[in-house]
Amino acid sequence: MNSRVQLSRLACYLYGAILLVGPVEGAIPIDEIVAVVNGDCVLGSELQRDTRRIAEELRQRGSSPPSPSALKLQVLERLVLKKIQLQVALRAGLQVDDAALNKAVANIAADNGLSLPQFRAILERDGYNFSQFKRDVRDEILITKLRQREIDERVQITDVEIDDFLATQQQQGGKESEYHLAHILVALPEGAGEEHVEETRQNAGEVLARLRAGADFHQAALSSSDDQQALEGGDLGWRTVANLPSLFADKVDELHKGDISELIQSPSGFHIIKLMDLRRDETHMIKQTKARHILIKPHELVSEQEAKTRLSQLRLRLIGGENFAELARSHSDDRASSANGGELGWVNAGDLVLRFEEVMNHLQAGDISQPFETEFGWHIVQVLERRDYDGTEEVRRADAKAAIRKRKIEEEHEIWLRRLRDEAYVEYRIDSE
Repeated sequence: MNSRVQLSRLACYLYGAILLVGPVEGAIPIDEIVAVVNGDCVLGSELQRDTRRIAEELRQRGSSPPSPSALKLQVLERLVLKKIQLQVALRAGLQVDDAALNKAVANIAADNGLSLPQFRAILERDGYNFSQFKRDVRDEILITKLRQREIDERVQITDVEIDDFLATQQQQGGKESEYHLAHILVALPEGAGEEHVEETRQNAGEVLARLRAGADFHQAALSSSDDQQALEGGDLGWRTVANLPSLFADKVDELHKGDISELIQSPSGFHIIKLMDLRRDETHMIKQTKARHILIKPHELVSEQEAKTRLSQLRLRLIGGENFAELARSHSDDRASSANGGELGWVNAGDLVLRFEEVMNHLQAGDISQPFETEFGWHIVQVLERRDYDGTEEVRRADAKAAIRKRKIEEEHEIWLRRLRDEAYVEYRIDSE
């Protein structure tokens, strides 16, 4: 064992000893050390807090938490992984400044439809210290930054990988329809007798009847399903037919969006599936605009007003019949487009900054805008043409790239976490019962 680990252990032991010392009038509650993770201690108060919070979240989702001892060990392992990642993030020099933290907390409040004071009041009413909440948010941002740096930004997708992905799809008959399914299983034990099978069928039939009467599928799965996805409300996510159990694959084509199947029997029990959504391989028509512009950037020798005035004068010259391409080559500060007479080519929605698109989209073909400002400077833009473009191939390639990237990130993240865990010094100091 190296000296750094020995010192870390000693520091934790000393900290635990200090916690045993109370004032003369009486002992204080002991905040025990439940794990040592490299140079950090995981305290009993941390474990207790997170265990209580996660158990409450499970109950709010309609799920019964596992046994207290099993839940405690699961939460402790999560805390250990969190400590390891934070240690790596801090060694890498990653930081979250107060402005970014406050913005993140405000966004969380806004996402819940609350002002910051309202959000804080609700947290503290539920026993969640606001300062602790901010520390937790800061930790999550740090871990996200670390994962982006160590994994997301390093994942590269090549054109060859995309071509291979699409070729495989083509060999399988093109892009398949995808089904978003939810599922409930009322399970049968192995070797169940006829009487038990019939009883289970009746129980499943009662669940189906409640669903047909309008009961929420998500809640019914939480309370009645014996499937592994029960805690997620039975959500199986998006699946192609090839990724569905054969007994479901035979049924999904009979369902419309929102439909609930009849009981489906298998050796494992009685299943109910709901088709939440459906998407098929469709043609993707994209609205495109062909435009050209002239940009003047304000700087120490050209004020904002001077840039605007110069563009107003250029616009009058264009309306008077002068050549747009020649004026763009002579006056535009956009080096990428000025050589092409200011032409931007065919652009899709979202390709350009919002303000530029807003102005461009309000023009008719041939119109030249008044001078307007974006983050890049002052512009005038002329719309040359508009069209509906079949972008199916681009969309297919973009979807393929996203699917490959998602798979790679998930695989790399699992390997990375396992490596961090294996390389860390972790000593548990908690009973496993």
